[in-house]
Amino acid sequence: MSEYRLEMRDVVKTFPGVKALDHAQLKLRPGTVHALMGENGAGKSTLMKCMFGIYHMDEGSVTYEGEQVSISGPLDALNRGIAMVHQELQPIPERSIGENIYVGRYPTKRLGPITVVDHEKMYADAARVLEEVHLNYDPKAKLGTLSVSQMQLVEIAKAVSADCKVLILDEPTSSLTAAEVEALFTIVGELRSRGVSIVYISHKMDEILRISDEVTIMRDGQYIGTWDAKGLTTDFIITKMVGRELTNLYPKRENVPGEAVFEVEDFTSINPKSFRHASFQLRKGEILGVAGLVGAQRTELMEGLFGLRCHSAGRIVYKGKELRINQPKDAINNGIALLTEDRRATGILGVLSIADNVSIASLNQYLIGGVMLDDGKIEKLVQDNVAKLSIKTPSSKTLIQSLSGGNQQKVLISRWLANDPDVFIMDEPTRGIDVGAKYEIYCIIAALAKQGKSIIMISSEMGELIGMADRIMVMCDGRVTGFVDGKDANQENIMALATQFE
Repeated sequence: MSEYRLEMRDVVKTFPGVKALDHAQLKLRPGTVHALMGENGAGKSTLMKCMFGIYHMDEGSVTYEGEQVSISGPLDALNRGIAMVHQELQPIPERSIGENIYVGRYPTKRLGPITVVDHEKMYADAARVLEEVHLNYDPKAKLGTLSVSQMQLVEIAKAVSADCKVLILDEPTSSLTAAEVEALFTIVGELRSRGVSIVYISHKMDEILRISDEVTIMRDGQYIGTWDAKGLTTDFIITKMVGRELTNLYPKRENVPGEAVFEVEDFTSINPKSFRHASFQLRKGEILGVAGLVGAQRTELMEGLFGLRCHSAGRIVYKGKELRINQPKDAINNGIALLTEDRRATGILGVLSIADNVSIASLNQYLIGGVMLDDGKIEKLVQDNVAKLSIKTPSSKTLIQSLSGGNQQKVLISRWLANDPDVFIMDEPTRGIDVGAKYEIYCIIAALAKQGKSIIMISSEMGELIGMADRIMVMCDGRVTGFVDGKDANQENIMALATQFE
C-alpha cells in the first residue's frame, strides 16, 4: 500500500501558445496540509483543475488510493471524494445557501411517477454541514445576502458536504477577515485530524509556514521540489519560486512629491452608514496609501470620487478647478483612473482579448473618420504596453481570462495608462498576486510617481503601505481618522488610527 493517497506524475497541459504544465508532479499523504506554491502563471491552479477534472491532461497519470484513474469531470471528482474551493467563486446569489451547497447533486425523492428535489432533507443536511464548520447561517437564506468572504466559507462547507478525502483550497483567504482566517484554520485542522489530504494554495507566506506539513514549489509549469514545511524560511521559498533572490521587497523610489493637485473636502455619501466628511489632499508625484480595517469604507470613498457612488455633500478640486463627477465618464475625462478591488467582477472582460481589454477605455482615440477602429494603432498600443509592463502572453488576441492574476492586473493598468491619467486610484493592486509579480507592480507604481503621476493606493497589507507610501491616510468606520508620514509609519500608529471609533 502506497504512503500517498493521490499522486500526479509527469502532467503536461498545453493551451494555444502556452505550455502551462511541463511534466508537473504532486504527491499527497493522508491527514496532511500540502502547500502548493509558485508565482502567478507557475501552473498551480492548472494542475489542480486537472486533478478536479475541469481540464483533461495531455500527458501524465493520476493514481488515487492505489488505483490509476481518469477523472472525467468535476462531478466525477466529487463522487470520488475530491473537492475544490476555487479562487474565483461561482456563486448563484439568487438561490439559497442550501441549494448552493448541493447544486448539481440535490437529494431527491419520489412523488408518484416523478422525481423531485427533497428540500427538507437538503436543508437538514445543509444545516448539519454548516454547524460542522462552525457557520451560523440559515441554510434557507439567499446566498446573495452574504458578503464575499461569507460566500467563500459556504464554498468550504460545500466541499465538506461531499465527505471529501482530498480538499483543494485555492487562495481561500484572499477575501477573509483575520477572524474568518482563524475560523478557516480551525476547520482545516479538524479536517486534517480526520485524515483528509488538503492542498493549500496561497501567496501569504505566514499562512503557509503556520499551517503546512509539506510544501511543493512550481515554476513556469515545472515541478521544482517538495520540502518538509518545518524549518523552511520565507527567503528560501521566494528564491525557489522566482529562481533568483529578491534582496528587496520594495523598489527604491525616486519620486519627489510636489504641490497639492487633488483636494477632497467634506465628501459625504448619501448612505449614512458609508463614508462621511472625508477631506484630504493628494500631491503631484505622491503615493498616498489608504489604510483601514474591514468596513472602514475605503473602497466606497474612492468609488464615490470616481462617480460610481452618489454623494450628498462635499467637493473635489483638481488643479484649482472644482470638478463635478456624477459618473465614471466624468472622472475619466478629467484624467482620473480607478483600478478596482475585484479584478474578476469589475475589472477584466474575461471573454474578450487582451487587445480589447487594454483599449476599451480609450477607443475614441483610435477611430478612423470617427466610425472605424484603427486596428493597427490598437495593436501598437498593446505591444507597447506588453513590452513596457512585461506582460507574459502569447499574443494580443489571447483571452485575458487565460492569463495569470499578475498579468491580468498589468493589462488593467495598461488600460488606464492608455488614457494618460494624472490621478491613479489603485484599490488592492496586488491582491491574489505572487511575490515576484507584486514587485513588478510596485515598480510600475514607483515609476508612475517618478513621472509626476499622483497615486492613491488602498491596501489591506500593512507592510505594503509602509514600504510604498509617502503618506498614509487612515480610515475608520467611514471617517478619515488621521495621516501618518511614510517615514514614521509602523503597525502601531496605523492601527491606533484604524480603531478610532466614535
